[in-house]
Amino acid sequence: MNIDSCPNCNSSHYIKSGIVSGRQRYKCKKCNYFFSVNKIGKQIDDYYVNKSLQLYLEGLTYREIERILGVSHVSIMNWVKKYNIKRPYNSNYHPTYKILNATELGVYFSDAENIKGAGVIVTELGDKFMLIKWERFKD
Repeated sequence: MNIDSCPNCNSSHYIKSGIVSGRQRYKCKKCNYFFSVNKIGKQIDDYYVNKSLQLYLEGLTYREIERILGVSHVSIMNWVKKYNIKRPYNSNYHPTYKILNATELGVYFSDAENIKGAGVIVTELGDKFMLIKWERFKD
């Protein structure tokens, strides 16, 4: 990874200053700040973060979200902690979900019995759609 400027003062005047933990260390000539090359990590697209948090709020478990999106359940737990997401508590509430393509979704909504007396949310998952359904009037 190339260093463009000092992260402290944004100066482009810096020199190499040894190696620490296997990473090149630099020293800024302007502010005498020592810094090293940032570690290149695996960055997950914000789309998956948003979808994971939406599904979590809809009542799906971490592992269910992992199976649907292919993102680690540990990452999802970390995002929930990071963004301080609180799920409303209701022990009788657990939605059902289906993964459908566009034609299957059309067939599903053409039958009135599928949407009668229930709440339904449809969200996009790549080239497919996820249909989340829960009973609206549950005893």
